[in-house]
Amino acid sequence: METTDLIPVQMVCKHYKIPVAFINNLEAFELIEITSENDDIFIHKTQLKRVEKMARMHYDLDINFEGIDVIYNLLDQVNELKKEITDLHNRLRLYEDL
Repeated sequence: METTDLIPVQMVCKHYKIPVAFINNLEAFELIEITSENDDIFIHKTQLKRVEKMARMHYDLDINFEGIDVIYNLLDQVNELKKEITDLHNRLRLYEDL
């Protein structure tokens, strides 16, 4: 993983106005991954959108970490099912064209 793709957690927390404990809780629930280097903690830039959504759920909608975990697990399942449906549609079209 490139270090240019890593953003310090302190900077993320300052930008989104959230405490570092929020990021630590997200990592404890395995909702995000953080990286430690030289006694500093970083988050990968691809996870920023995810952190922002989770922060909104938690602070704006008052959803606890367990609820956020359930929501993201369900969203992952929905996305997998959508992919499976698309694959099945493509296979069906293949046989319909015969």
